[in-house]
Amino acid sequence: MGYQQGLSGLSASSSDLDVIGNNIANANTVGFKSGAAQFADMYANSVATAVGNQIGIGTKLSEVQQQFAQGTITSTNQALDVAINGNGFFQLSNNGSLVYSRNGVFQLDKNGYITNEQGLQLMGYAANSTGIINTAQTVPLTVPTANIAPQATTKIVAGLNLNAQDPLMLGTPTVTAGATNTGTLTTTGATITNTASGTNNDNYTVTFTSATAYTVTDSTLGTSTSGTYTAGTAISLGNGQTITFTGVPATGDNYTVAPVAVAFNQNSSSTYNYSTSTTVYDSLGGSQTVNMYFAKTAAGTWDVYAGTSTGTAQLIGHANFNSSGTLLGTTDAAGVATTTPFVFNFSVPTTDGSSTPQNLTLNIAGTTQYGGKDGVNSLQPDGYAAGTLTSFTIGSDGTLTGNYSNQQTASLGQIVLANFANQNGLVNLGNNEFQQTSQSGVAQISTPGSTNHGVLQGGAVENSNVDLTSELVNLITAQRNYQANAQTIKTQQTVDQTLINL
Repeated sequence: MGYQQGLSGLSASSSDLDVIGNNIANANTVGFKSGAAQFADMYANSVATAVGNQIGIGTKLSEVQQQFAQGTITSTNQALDVAINGNGFFQLSNNGSLVYSRNGVFQLDKNGYITNEQGLQLMGYAANSTGIINTAQTVPLTVPTANIAPQATTKIVAGLNLNAQDPLMLGTPTVTAGATNTGTLTTTGATITNTASGTNNDNYTVTFTSATAYTVTDSTLGTSTSGTYTAGTAISLGNGQTITFTGVPATGDNYTVAPVAVAFNQNSSSTYNYSTSTTVYDSLGGSQTVNMYFAKTAAGTWDVYAGTSTGTAQLIGHANFNSSGTLLGTTDAAGVATTTPFVFNFSVPTTDGSSTPQNLTLNIAGTTQYGGKDGVNSLQPDGYAAGTLTSFTIGSDGTLTGNYSNQQTASLGQIVLANFANQNGLVNLGNNEFQQTSQSGVAQISTPGSTNHGVLQGGAVENSNVDLTSELVNLITAQRNYQANAQTIKTQQTVDQTLINL
């Protein structure tokens, strides 16, 4: 037994204690990876010595091996905190020199760059003004604070239900006496008894064939019905209106009854059945309200009007439904089938210097005519105003998404991860930073979730992977090893003293 073995053992145990102490000291360091001291035995170099007679001369620290096991992930609700779940390192730029880290605590500097606490810039793929990510090279990531540009509204998609039982927009029918009437008949006019009846829109002729008989001809449908005339008794016209006569008719006397359409007036709800509105945006992001009006003019036929809330609404077309309430087709204001089925074209003026008039389309393909309340099932215009950045989030694939005040989102960039063939070949620089070496291999850059790269969790950090319980047990073991090696030196000292005393 010699001093060399004891001294090497003390040195090794001291290094082991240093590694364990470092692990314990960094138990709360975000992204820290614990180390483990690895040792190797030593033998004197003697070629002539028989293998069976070799005596070791102690031990040495061969390496401190980093343990890259996954640490637990803790939510912080900080937008720029990012945790890696799986393999990989964040790539950081230190004045152009690249380093790597598992610590995902980041913040914005005064110039909008995403940096760690040492000011190193987080690297990734940049996005252009339209949110397209350029994967050609990694660059320092920034969070732009400029407004997102507005987008002009070009189309409105509406899914409505127009009540099949709504009244027709008709006024009191016109009653005209025949030019050759010779009887003593008088009438107070026709009366609408069922405002929703489609026959109210027909033209009728009441002809008296004798003093006690008449014939009602529906010239719209080409049908006739006969009846017995009794003064003061209502005569039915279709199934929605009547006319009453008094006096005695002469044979051949006749009266015509014609429908009277109600003139549309956007300021009078009695001239249309239903209205709704939505906000549209012009090329400068200015907004104005567009109102849409629907007036039932016949069974299954509706007039459609549109215009700004401060302007005058115009007839933009007609919608036609079948007996099952399904939209059959649409025609323009002139009665010609629309170029695109179920889509009306119209325009509204603008006054803020944007392109005028602003051309719009109204798509009502999802509209039905069922019995029930008039209402909107969906109403979605495109376009939006300019918006300011209000917050941002980081997705599992590293995409940094900005949320704007106009309810829009846009990609601001994408964080990348670097992986290495030999992680233990990295040089630990401190501050949770590693540097690439020839032993580690070249950094393999890719997006999170691809190949063998982990995924990201925004608003969270990866805790240190130090197991305190195991480290405290290791500390006791290392302490015992130190004491035991000290004892070998003490024993050798006793032996030497014995020899000196001979």
